[in-house]
Amino acid sequence: MKLSKTLTSAIALTAALALTLGLTACNKDDAATTSGGDTTTAGAVQTSYKYGKVQIPGKDGALCGAPIYIAKDKGFFAEEGFDIELISADAETRKVGLNNGTIPIVNGDFQFFPSIDEGVNVSVVDGLHNGCIKFIVKKGSPIKTAEDLRGKRIAVDELGGTPHQVASVWVEKAGISAKPENKEVEFVVYSDGNLEIEALKNGDVDVAALWDPLGSVYTSGDHASEYEVLFDLSTDPTFAGKYCCFLYASNKIINEDPAQIAALLRAYHKAQEWIAENPKEAVDIISDKKYSAIEDKALAEELVKSYVYPSAHAHANNTQDVGKDVEYFATELYNIGYLKSEPADFVKKAYYKVDLNLK
Repeated sequence: MKLSKTLTSAIALTAALALTLGLTACNKDDAATTSGGDTTTAGAVQTSYKYGKVQIPGKDGALCGAPIYIAKDKGFFAEEGFDIELISADAETRKVGLNNGTIPIVNGDFQFFPSIDEGVNVSVVDGLHNGCIKFIVKKGSPIKTAEDLRGKRIAVDELGGTPHQVASVWVEKAGISAKPENKEVEFVVYSDGNLEIEALKNGDVDVAALWDPLGSVYTSGDHASEYEVLFDLSTDPTFAGKYCCFLYASNKIINEDPAQIAALLRAYHKAQEWIAENPKEAVDIISDKKYSAIEDKALAEELVKSYVYPSAHAHANNTQDVGKDVEYFATELYNIGYLKSEPADFVKKAYYKVDLNLK
């Protein structure tokens, strides 16, 4: 699933995600240590598990992967019968693991949709959280809207990755073609978010499309006089109030043991609800247990709140429709040529509604 690091825009099917400076994005596999064995909420060590040891990608240090860390640390996985081992896994490893069932579930953005369209044996089974991407420009830049991006250069982490896809959707809706052959906007690839910032500073690009927390770090505090936010995925009308990160489950396990996927989702729900009620404590756990290297806890707490992890009330009342969000983004990606399947057909094969009562 690796993409070539060309300096012009191209449509890509899958991408790994990247971010540095401690708080990383949803899928990049940088080194991060994890805490010890699962415990129950009462603090007792769980010694027997219905589903035994199960591996889940989660050693990436991603702040927006907080439900994985909290479900492990608070014993929610253990309560549902799992001895969870967090592993490092790049995009290709995740795809292979999901296809053959050795990895039951992963979190990822809608950049995985083209992979499903191409036949990867995986389904969206739930939403994880809302937006975590910002586009930034130099302070005082004449670029104020998507319409101002015609003829401009946008730094992204990978062609086909979520920042690239989000930017493509944003400019296309403004009447600007994101297709490379039309040369109306150019995407420039940098392997590191800090390199995007450096390119923006030097004038090599006009906009930097960044995973949190870099977009927030460089538009606040000491950097507030240098850069400003052009686009925020969590508040822009095109994307606000919709899941950008989803949970993807192996179709092999869905078909053979759907109760296992239901149990995993119950654990994720418990963690999401706990984070929604205890964002500060969640950041403390994630930082203190070194799930993620957090340098600014106050900023991390604000970001966690902005992700709008579903509360118990939200889950009980289905306040955010996962299937509709899948169809919405499928439609947007189809309209700009990133998906081949008609959106309604894509949803039928890509979204599976899990019966959480399965035991």
